[in-house]
Amino acid sequence: MRDVEVIEDPATAAAALDPVRARLLAALTEPASAASLATRVGLTRQKVNYHLRALESHGLVEPAGTRQWGGLTERLFAATAAAYLVSPAALGSVGTVTMKPDRLSVSYLLAVAGRTLREVAGLARRAAQAGKPLSTLTLDTEIAFRSARDRSAFTDELTTLVADLVSRYHDESTPGARLHRLVVTAHPKPAE
Repeated sequence: MRDVEVIEDPATAAAALDPVRARLLAALTEPASAASLATRVGLTRQKVNYHLRALESHGLVEPAGTRQWGGLTERLFAATAAAYLVSPAALGSVGTVTMKPDRLSVSYLLAVAGRTLREVAGLARRAAQAGKPLSTLTLDTEIAFRSARDRSAFTDELTTLVADLVSRYHDESTPGARLHRLVVTAHPKPAE
C-alpha cells in the first residue's frame, strides 16, 4: 500500500469521490472481504461487492488474497493507498489555472499548488516505474508575526535571501544540470 496516490483520471476521481465508495476506501485500512466491509459500513454484501468491483476497475483497490469462511472462499481486497489526492489534471483544462505571477495573490498560490501536485505526482509515477527514488525537499514550519509590519519585513528579507541563494547556485550552463522548482508559500494557519 502506498502512502498517497494522486488521482489524475477523471473517471477514477469520480469513483473515489462517490460517497459510498469513499466510505469503503476509508474502511479498507487492512485487507477485508465484501462481507466484513458490509458489516462495518452498514450496507449489503451485494452492494459492497458492486462498489468494490468498480473501485478495482479504477485501480483504487486490489485483490489481497482469499480467506475460507465456512464452505466459501472470500476474496479479500486492500486499498492501493492510505490516502488519495485528486489532481487538478482530473478536471482537464478547467483544472489548469494560469495566472500572472503575483506573490501576494491567493489565486496564484492555489495555481502554483495545483501545478506542484500535478508535476510531483507525474515525477513520482515515472520514478516508481523506473525503480528509482525521487529526490525532493519539503520545509514546513509555523511562524507567528507580532504585526503586519513584521510579516512584511520577513517577506522582504526572505525574498532577498532566496534570490541570493538562487543566484549563487543556479547554473544552467553545466552539462547535465537539472532544473528544479523552488516554491515557498505562506498563508494563515487555519484554526484547529
